Amino acid sequence: MTTTDLVIFDCDGVLVDSEIIAARVEADLLTSAGFEISPEELSETYAGLTFKDIMLRIEEKSRIPFQASLIDQAEALVDKRLDKEVQAIDGARAAVASLSGPRCICSNSSPERLDRMLTKVGLQPYFEGRIFSALDTPTRMPKPAPDVFLYAATTLGADPAKTFVIEDSVHGVTAAKGAGMRVIGFTGASHSYPGHADALTDAGAETVIRRWAELKPVLAALEEWSEA
Repeated sequence: MTTTDLVIFDCDGVLVDSEIIAARVEADLLTSAGFEISPEELSETYAGLTFKDIMLRIEEKSRIPFQASLIDQAEALVDKRLDKEVQAIDGARAAVASLSGPRCICSNSSPERLDRMLTKVGLQPYFEGRIFSALDTPTRMPKPAPDVFLYAATTLGADPAKTFVIEDSVHGVTAAKGAGMRVIGFTGASHSYPGHADALTDAGAETVIRRWAELKPVLAALEEWSEA
C-alpha cells in the first residue's frame, strides 16, 4: 500500500472548464494569421501547452511565421473571456473538499490568471498558499517539462513517488511522469474528445476518470496498489 504525500491538481480543464474557451480564442487568432485550425483540433493536439509553445510547434510544422504580438493578443482576449465565462467543472469543489491530505495546484497558467479563475469559481480558498505556476519556478519551464511538479513537491516536502497528479492533457501527463509521480487522467471538461482517455493512458496515466465523484475511490484503490 502507498501512503500519499500529496495530491496535485492541474487547473485548466481539470478544476475549471477553461481549455475550450482558450482554444476558441487561440484558434481564431491562428486562423486569421494564416494557419486554419478549429478549436477542437487545437484542444486535441496542443492542450496543456502555453500559447507560445503552440505557436512555435505550428511554425515548425507549417513554416508560417507568426507575429510575436499574437501572444499578448491571445493572453488579453483569453483573460477577458475567462473573466466572463469560466466555470468550475461539475463536482470539482466537492472532490477537492473531500480530500483530507495535502493538496496543491500545478499549472502552466500565470499566477494572475490562476488567482482570477479560482476566485471566480470559489476554489481559491481550498488551495491558499499552494498554487504553483510554472512561471514562478526557478527555471520557468512549462509542462511538458516536469519542473513545476518537482518544485511543488520540494516546497511541500512530498516524495514524488508518493504523489498523485490529476491531469487532462498528454503534455501534463508527460510532465508528471517525468517528475516520477503517479497520474490519474481526467476527461470531464468540455474540450474532451473521442480517444482522449486512451491518449492519456498511452502517455502514462494509470487510470482515467470522467466524473469527480470517482476521484476518492480511485485514489483509495491506487493507494492499495503500488507500481513498485
